[in-house]
Amino acid sequence: MNPTLPAVAQRVTFVLVAPSHPGNIGSAARAIKTMGFTDLRVVAPKDADYKNHADAIAFSTSSVDVLEKSRSFETLSDALYDVSLSFAMTGYSREFGPPLETVRASTDRASVWLEKTQGEALEQPKIAFVFGCERSGLTNEDVEMCQFCTAIPANPESQSLNLAQAVQIAAYEMQMALMNTEHMDEMYAWQERFDRAPAAGVKAIEGFFEHWQKAMIACGALNPQEPKNMMEISRRLFARAGLTQVEVDMLRGICAAIILPRALRAGSKKGAQKTSES
Repeated sequence: MNPTLPAVAQRVTFVLVAPSHPGNIGSAARAIKTMGFTDLRVVAPKDADYKNHADAIAFSTSSVDVLEKSRSFETLSDALYDVSLSFAMTGYSREFGPPLETVRASTDRASVWLEKTQGEALEQPKIAFVFGCERSGLTNEDVEMCQFCTAIPANPESQSLNLAQAVQIAAYEMQMALMNTEHMDEMYAWQERFDRAPAAGVKAIEGFFEHWQKAMIACGALNPQEPKNMMEISRRLFARAGLTQVEVDMLRGICAAIILPRALRAGSKKGAQKTSES
């Protein structure tokens, strides 16, 4: 561990999803160790025996120990078993993915989060930077498993970074954030491919909360006699999400289905039709 980094650096992990080349895994091991990190995880590598591959060993240079201690997992979900905050490393926003921000914004966010959660439990929650395979990057499903999308601002005429290069940049920025270096939060316009929908108005959100309360009562999650701050907690939860009108409409549709399942709604419509005909 880099002696200049705080102890929370031990809670930072780097995850490689489906890497094709063992040499890139070795280079990634070297990249994180030079910045003071040691936790490397590999998901479904093309070469299951990558630790013994000549290229991986050669490219890891003085970081063979990190390569040897790296852990392999079958799925990304398995690799994130002890992670509470994860950042999908991607060069552009996804329409239904997490919000996109620069790597500096993400590492600053991660640094603050690590400090705030220090000492909360015996098993300290970790953060992860998740990288996709060399050819196609992360899938939408992989990205949606993370809380944020993290971009490395690059020249739009030459956007591609080698996997190990991307790991090196993320590790460097994380190191700088942990050493309390101030960063500018900038984003290139071309990376933001989808404009976020307008936020829902107060009236729409209040209507949703009324619906939400009825749905929780209907399914038994909320006892009106003993509410136990369920609505207050719900308000805090959804306030953090910054709901859009489309999202409010979707959630109210779910609430309606909980209150009166589709099969019962269809039956009630048929009954109403027969009554009107008679």
